[in-house]
Amino acid sequence: MSKIKQILEKTLKAESKYIDSESGELNYIKVKDYADRIDEKLISLLADNKELKSKFFIKIKDVYVFNIQDFKFFLDENKVDNSYTKYANKIGLSDKNGLLENVSNVVLDFPFKDCILEGGQSTEEGTDTYFEYSEKNGIYEEKNGKRNEIFFNQVLAHDEIDRLFDKKALVNWKRFTKDSKSDGEVVKEIKRDKTGLIQENMIIKGNNLLALHSLKSEFCGKIKLIYIDPPYNTKNDSFAYNDNFNHSTWLTFMKNRLEVAKDLMRDDGSIFISIDNNEIAYLQILMDEIFGENNKKNIVTIKRSAISGAKVFNLGLVNVSEFILIYSKNPKQWKINRIFREKERDTRYSSFIKNFDKNHTQWEFCTVLDAWADDVGIAKKDLKRHFSNSYDDEIEKFYYDNADKIFQPVTLDDKSVSDEVVKTKYQSIKEPSKIFHIKREGKNDYYIYNGKAILFLSNKLIEIDGKLVFSEPLSDIWNDVLPNDLHSEGGVSLKKGKKPEKLLQRILELATDKGDIVLDFHAGSGTTCAVAHKTNRQWIGIEQLDYQDNNPEERMKGVVLGDKSGISKHVNWQGGGDFVYCELAKWNEKVKEEIQNAKDLTTLSKLFDILIEKYFLNYNVKIRDFKKKILEEEEFKELTLDQQKRMFLSMLDLNQMYVNESEMADKKYGIFTEDQKMTKAFYSKK
Repeated sequence: MSKIKQILEKTLKAESKYIDSESGELNYIKVKDYADRIDEKLISLLADNKELKSKFFIKIKDVYVFNIQDFKFFLDENKVDNSYTKYANKIGLSDKNGLLENVSNVVLDFPFKDCILEGGQSTEEGTDTYFEYSEKNGIYEEKNGKRNEIFFNQVLAHDEIDRLFDKKALVNWKRFTKDSKSDGEVVKEIKRDKTGLIQENMIIKGNNLLALHSLKSEFCGKIKLIYIDPPYNTKNDSFAYNDNFNHSTWLTFMKNRLEVAKDLMRDDGSIFISIDNNEIAYLQILMDEIFGENNKKNIVTIKRSAISGAKVFNLGLVNVSEFILIYSKNPKQWKINRIFREKERDTRYSSFIKNFDKNHTQWEFCTVLDAWADDVGIAKKDLKRHFSNSYDDEIEKFYYDNADKIFQPVTLDDKSVSDEVVKTKYQSIKEPSKIFHIKREGKNDYYIYNGKAILFLSNKLIEIDGKLVFSEPLSDIWNDVLPNDLHSEGGVSLKKGKKPEKLLQRILELATDKGDIVLDFHAGSGTTCAVAHKTNRQWIGIEQLDYQDNNPEERMKGVVLGDKSGISKHVNWQGGGDFVYCELAKWNEKVKEEIQNAKDLTTLSKLFDILIEKYFLNYNVKIRDFKKKILEEEEFKELTLDQQKRMFLSMLDLNQMYVNESEMADKKYGIFTEDQKMTKAFYSKK
């Protein structure tokens, strides 16, 4: 027990009205109630003690002001015995007569039912489990609740929500460059531009909801593009995400994150969300609510696989599609880059100018095949036999090499062209053997022949991935970004847990320009970060799960060193640049990991004392009963180790998984001075 807690308990016990008549212990609820009333006796007791006065009062000039919120929070985090039950199913509201659920004259009113989801994304966090003693079987039996997610707290008062979303302390800072060691180098400063905006590529490890709120002070209104690939809610637990929410809780999970994500976006920014048919209808309604229906821009359909494998034998149509929802923040400021994609050769371009170098009035025409046959010195009828399997490649090369001489005649719409062009069109019909030329400032000239315009192939070819190709404007159906050879990208083995780099390249080219900031708060293996880095965008990736060698920071180390997979060849990626890695400072999250790593009940029992003394516990834990009774019961000892661990985990207050920036100087958290310094630097504090 801390010294200040001992002093407080001793001081308060001097006044009988703060004591519970039944247990003889302090009644914390009464004490908090008297604090809210600014009880004269309570204030006097606290002010008369030097240590308590220093802890709970603020000196403003010559006046000491009682800090009610700090006092109440201290009571909450240090209480040992609450008016709740002792254990799992026994963890329920009770009074001296028993469980309140058995008392008909008690009504429980929870005013804040719109809960905040913790974002239990991993499979082990995805089961709501409790334990109930069976009189029939004489053992504690594991029970499963209806929901498959964890809440920060089932009831959150406004001040608790504020604390939950406070900026978090950031620790374990490392910078990675082409020349740094495998474990990185010390971060000495946060790079900023002239306006003070952070100019760092970053990977933040920790709960993505809390990390998003921590970013708000520095990046509110600064993000040009947000791309996320969230859990699809497929009822399939083969991946590390808890991909098994029901619709309502999945939407709450998404809603919490999308609301703060919107605050981070620039007014001309976009958000792209990958999703499949399980939740697209629900997500669209949610997005309409958060961003507004007028900000819905597109629903892109992506062909994600070939029509093959086991899915072919399923009843109904073969499902090979998934989707990307695209929303803007402000429709008046939103714009997107015009993108073209490669398509098959357009056979309408079949005419050839034999003497292109001469004046247009002397041009002579033939077919492309005649020109090619003449160029290679082979009769036209023998071309296919001569080139055999290479025929298509060879004629394609001829097309590209002579694109300025190849054309198709196109009809001119009188309503779509100028009066001069219309006049020239009809003049050319009267003189069908003559070629007319109209110069245009800043646009392609018109060449008109026999009432039709000569449309040159060279004006329709686009350079894609370093070569000129036939192209067409990008539509909302993408069947050319299949995840082929995905297993080799970025040295990451999560075959089903990542998107292809060429998909992310297209998204970034559509929605951003070089230097813009890109955010992915479901970073996974780091595909978005990798593509943003290779295409000269600033990026931030947030990830809370641990993929071991497939973590985003591992992938990004390879990118900095010159990774050759994915889009590297197309963008001539040679390596370079740098990024910063840091983590949300763990608190209850730390002991959660210790509980999960415990090898036996003895280890768990030793952890229990540390749990009581050092960490924040849930209000529904009656600790004395658990320590003195439950741990000693044979029925408890007969539970599996996994069940025992789950009981310990259920005691943790999920509001206190990470350390707030405002409290990081408290020695109990053990945050190094350098980490505190970098956290302050990140939040623009000296």
